[in-house]
Amino acid sequence: MAKVDFTETSVSGDLNFDTFGCNVYDGSPSTPDRRRPDRRFERQGAKGIKVNMGRGEELEFWTFKDRKSGRTTFPAPMMRATAGEIIHINLKANKNTHTIHMHGIEPTPFNDGVGHTSFEVGGEYTYQFQANRPGTYFYHCHKNTVLHFEMGMYGLLIIDPSGGPGRLFEEGPAYDVEAFWVVDDVDPRYRGINHSAGLCGEDAQLNIFKPKHFMVTGIPSRRTKRNRKVKISARVGQTILSRFVNASYSRVRTTVYGLTTEIVGIDSRELGGRHRPWCSPMLLEPGESFDTVTAQRRDLIFRPTEPGRYKVVFEFRDWITGEIQDGGRGIAETVIEVTP
Repeated sequence: MAKVDFTETSVSGDLNFDTFGCNVYDGSPSTPDRRRPDRRFERQGAKGIKVNMGRGEELEFWTFKDRKSGRTTFPAPMMRATAGEIIHINLKANKNTHTIHMHGIEPTPFNDGVGHTSFEVGGEYTYQFQANRPGTYFYHCHKNTVLHFEMGMYGLLIIDPSGGPGRLFEEGPAYDVEAFWVVDDVDPRYRGINHSAGLCGEDAQLNIFKPKHFMVTGIPSRRTKRNRKVKISARVGQTILSRFVNASYSRVRTTVYGLTTEIVGIDSRELGGRHRPWCSPMLLEPGESFDTVTAQRRDLIFRPTEPGRYKVVFEFRDWITGEIQDGGRGIAETVIEVTP
């Protein structure tokens, strides 16, 4: 890795093509224009965690550990803040260099976590940004992104409106039950690829992706039907918000049977509202599907009027052929359970 002198507000040293290519800056600089934070998070990564995929197979994932609580989960522990707050995310790099990129947030370039346009954390760094727009986001490592994202270095980042949880955006909609659907697919071959493979132009075959496992919010597809992290439980008359993130490398087709699906947000942007008269929420009839690709988010509202168990199906499809992955086995299911 390139070695460089950091000052309080800039990076100094010789600049050449490799500086932002093969030999990216790394270090532990001070945060430029540092302010007193309203909210602070502590993360350590990469941190290994093993997940039982079923049928005797166990796979290792990389993740970010919450240094305050000591929690190590996959996906990484959620970060949640309120619009208008100054946020600090302190990253302590473990096992080589890493970054944290807040996907969908636009901080200063120095705090964006994209190493090839700034630097990689080779020790410790505090990212700073202001959360200006409520919505569903996620954070992930942006070093050798294809590999590190596939290995599991990501987690949800939720920005609530000024009134806090209970409302998706500043002016609506309100919700009673909140759920999280984070879909992912896993190619075990990636577990044998070196941490920095492909960064210097060699062919690491990262363009070849053949998933064999399929997950929702960290739960393998064999267990998603009844798992409480995936299944939604509500009562008649309650409004349900599901925050949906496609963290897979597939085109995921999602179908909800028996309930109308209202898509009220796309990629952290509200559909409709007083300040957005040019667009409106999308209504899907029961059994009508919607597709998402990598890194896309959807905010889904359900308003059940009858008790029942409403099936939800996630189909992981190949980008090119459109066929369901792994010979048609790339499917996960869960339910929305509504009681009187």
